[in-house]
Amino acid sequence: MSQEPQASPYRPDPAIAPLAGWLGDAVEPARFPQATVRFRNRRWDRAIGLDDLDEAGWIARFARFDPLPGNLPRPLALRYHGHQFRVYNPEIGDGRGFLFAQVRDGAGRLLDLGTKGSGQTPYSRTADGRLTLKGAVREILATEMLEALGVYTSKTLSVIETGEELVRHDEPSPARSAVMVRLSHGHVRIGTFQRLLVLEEAGQMAQLVDYCLAQFPGPPPPEEAPGRGEPAVILMHQAVERMADLAAAWMVAGFVHGVLNTDNINITGESFDYGPWRWLPAWDPGFTAAYFDQGGLYAFGRQPEAVNWNLGQLAVALRLLAEAPPLIAALDRFGPLYMAAVGRRWCWRLGVEPRGPERDGPLVAASEQAMRESGEPPDRFFHRHRGGRAAEGDLARALEGYRPVAGTHPYWDEDAPQAMPIEEVESIWSAIERDDDWGPLEAKVEAVRRMGAAHGRAPRPQGHRLPEGEAGWQKIGL
Repeated sequence: MSQEPQASPYRPDPAIAPLAGWLGDAVEPARFPQATVRFRNRRWDRAIGLDDLDEAGWIARFARFDPLPGNLPRPLALRYHGHQFRVYNPEIGDGRGFLFAQVRDGAGRLLDLGTKGSGQTPYSRTADGRLTLKGAVREILATEMLEALGVYTSKTLSVIETGEELVRHDEPSPARSAVMVRLSHGHVRIGTFQRLLVLEEAGQMAQLVDYCLAQFPGPPPPEEAPGRGEPAVILMHQAVERMADLAAAWMVAGFVHGVLNTDNINITGESFDYGPWRWLPAWDPGFTAAYFDQGGLYAFGRQPEAVNWNLGQLAVALRLLAEAPPLIAALDRFGPLYMAAVGRRWCWRLGVEPRGPERDGPLVAASEQAMRESGEPPDRFFHRHRGGRAAEGDLARALEGYRPVAGTHPYWDEDAPQAMPIEEVESIWSAIERDDDWGPLEAKVEAVRRMGAAHGRAPRPQGHRLPEGEAGWQKIGL
């Protein structure tokens, strides 16, 4: 998704309908005692032709979930399994959300409208299917910041406060409630494939692969790749490319997702489902976001490893349709693809033109070393050294020969960058909780979007072929 989405008419396309009978369960949304619109994404509602909805119409669609014209007649709670902290769990699925609708944007891409906090489903187990308002506010902040930093992320489209009192062990209770709608390019997870493997549903797996290839198209595998004409192998190559770029995007953004279970990894390579996320206060590979991640499995520096491990589980699932060697060959591409993406994105954020993995790798290493020695947060480091300015020592030597990117923006002349420290997140929420003051949130969103405009559009992978002899991905960002 581009930095500035273009206006488009409403174009419904419930493409998932032929799979709905086995992919999910039709469910009823919760009935909430009240509905107050707290956030409406005016950048993205116009991209899917919903900008003409007035407030009553917005509430009807995104609090009551009256069906959109020509779309899914009932919401669909998707079925999936997943490894949660590397322990397989078949008892999960959409437990407090569902797929509400599918639309096409102006470029013809299929986009899903999915929910969070919309009520109980067959997969809720003992949970209430609700979302706290604080959780929704945190998701707004996460998606806006990630979008501005060039990460391929879901977008928070709507947050509506719903007037219930929720009991939570990790927030002061009773907590205010909300229902959120996110916009994303897909709603299919690695765990969706894992479920079909366990059930030995080869026919349904083949349908799902075909659906993903049709709706999330990508480049073909390299010419020398074994099995390159098999649909499952093609999908595996595309998933590896997308997720290598996603892992690199998180690392360059200094972002810690917190919970990288296989049910939290989207086959499209989009970042989504934000719970205990944090941004790095300093460059620390061991930094964790989730208080319950006692072993640091999903620590900042282990995120590429986690994504790679999850891709391995996708390869295991796709064994239902393809032999192992072609899938392993696709998986083996993750390391060099990740390295190339780190260098490309690092240069983008630093404001210099990339020079290829052999030169960009040492620049990344010198930057990391500078941050470790100074304790400077990544946001400030990238801002202070924009275009290669103010570099000293090893960093200055690593930057020799790099050219600043063309163009400028007043943002880069400001003394301090936009950042998302946890203290500011809590302060924004405190103003809402204490005084019902939404001004700090609105101001932060505006400021973050201005930063995104200064950065411009992030680089995306340019094809899938890489030079020979690239360094191992474990050496960067860990």
